[in-house]
Amino acid sequence: MNEVLLLVGIVIMICILLGRFAENLPVPSLLIFIGLGMFFGVNGPIGIQFDDYSVSENICTICLIFIMFYGGFGTNISSARPVLGKSICLSTFGVLLTAGFTGTFIHFVLGLSWTESILIGSVIASTDAASVFNILRSQSLALKDNTASLLEVESGSNDPISYMLTLVLISVMTGEEISVPLMLFQQIFFGLAGGFLIGWIGILLLRHFNFEMEQGRTIFVFAIALTAYALPSLLGGNGYLSVYLCGILMGNYYIPDKKYLVHFFDTITGISQMIIFFLLGLLVTPAQLGPVLIPAILIMVFLTLAGRPISVLLILAPFRSSLRQIGVTAWSGLRGVASIVFSILVVLNDVPMKYNLFNLVFCIVLMSIAIQGTLLPWVSEKLQMIDLHGNVERTFNDYQETTGVNFIKIHVKERDRLAHCLLKDAFLPSGLLIVMILRDNDSIVPNGNTEILPNDLLVAAAPEFEDRRNLSLYENVIRPNHPWLNKPLWKISIPAGCLIVLILRDGVSIIPEGKDILREGDVIVTARF
Repeated sequence: MNEVLLLVGIVIMICILLGRFAENLPVPSLLIFIGLGMFFGVNGPIGIQFDDYSVSENICTICLIFIMFYGGFGTNISSARPVLGKSICLSTFGVLLTAGFTGTFIHFVLGLSWTESILIGSVIASTDAASVFNILRSQSLALKDNTASLLEVESGSNDPISYMLTLVLISVMTGEEISVPLMLFQQIFFGLAGGFLIGWIGILLLRHFNFEMEQGRTIFVFAIALTAYALPSLLGGNGYLSVYLCGILMGNYYIPDKKYLVHFFDTITGISQMIIFFLLGLLVTPAQLGPVLIPAILIMVFLTLAGRPISVLLILAPFRSSLRQIGVTAWSGLRGVASIVFSILVVLNDVPMKYNLFNLVFCIVLMSIAIQGTLLPWVSEKLQMIDLHGNVERTFNDYQETTGVNFIKIHVKERDRLAHCLLKDAFLPSGLLIVMILRDNDSIVPNGNTEILPNDLLVAAAPEFEDRRNLSLYENVIRPNHPWLNKPLWKISIPAGCLIVLILRDGVSIIPEGKDILREGDVIVTARF
């Protein structure tokens, strides 16, 4: 057990350090983690023998839950609304067409049966949200005509269709007696119902329930993501569809302290991607890839140059999309995590196949990320689709939580200089804007002629200070024998470079003044510069 924990700790540390290094490389960083897994794997220098498909499938499924949830949570529906119809058509009919075209190619060129061919096409039919998001953000790739939003919604929402096709074909090929229409109905109905219901319940509870435990909201949303997948799955529904819809709902409605959720799930998603790609590199046996290499290359070439482009053209042409947008969208069909997870599912169900599907799909995904991912910025530039004045971060919800603006409150007292003063005459520092006045039980949006009254609570916006490298905060508790007990702040000798910035008293935060007297039990927050 200790050896396993040591290995896990070392691998995670290496992945995080390599992730930082890989940001400056021209290739997608996810390739680094696959390479690291192969380095530790059976044919690598470390030589770890790992071939447990069941454990791999469980770990990858858990990681994919959070990738799907955060994909929905981070999707800005307002930005995506102009291309929402295109995205939904691509993520549904596009997957069906791609699976059909690819399956037909495999049947006639590789000579496999129709069911086996369509199964392979279904497994690799969806585009990968993790890979697409990773490249768009790491390369700061802002695209014209809302194409970035189009790709984000499509790649985040097309896995459920691919998953349903895979399940149906697994059942057919293993001889399981099922009603395909009933199975599809359960997958869609419980997936949609579960996502909407759990998402709405989560929003209501987050808005109205007082989470006294620190980071309670974060842990609660973590649990919601797991529930949104597990509950519909138990009922025969599509857990991936449910968790994605749940993420969209929660990400596009007001939730208190959303920026902390963004930071948490951004980290979880990043680690999940590292774990999945490292694990896949560890699971694969490079010495066994020879028999599937030529078929993988043929499928990859067809999928990239014909299957995906034809599907995209048939769907986007009726929307009168430009050929440039169609070209970039077609090239952006990266394969990734979901395809490999679905291939492991096929292996675990002992589906009779000519090729080892995991090895075949692994090669396709590796080539897709390496070739399409690396060349996507170049293709976008050649097709003149790069928006030089755009910001791809604006297409994600978490951008709204990182605008560099903080809100502060100012309580106006009777003798304050602001009391009985018109807002336009008030002496306020440059860069400080009064955005709202809370008076009694009313909220007032002020203008220059608004009078500030005693007991008003002013809500002000100010730029956030981000460079905190030389600023540290420390807490001290005033105990019975503390030398500052019962003394006003102006009498206290504070070391140079320090400032008392906050007093926590009985759960209330007090901005200190020189006349404030420190009491027993006060928590003093001191800034040290």
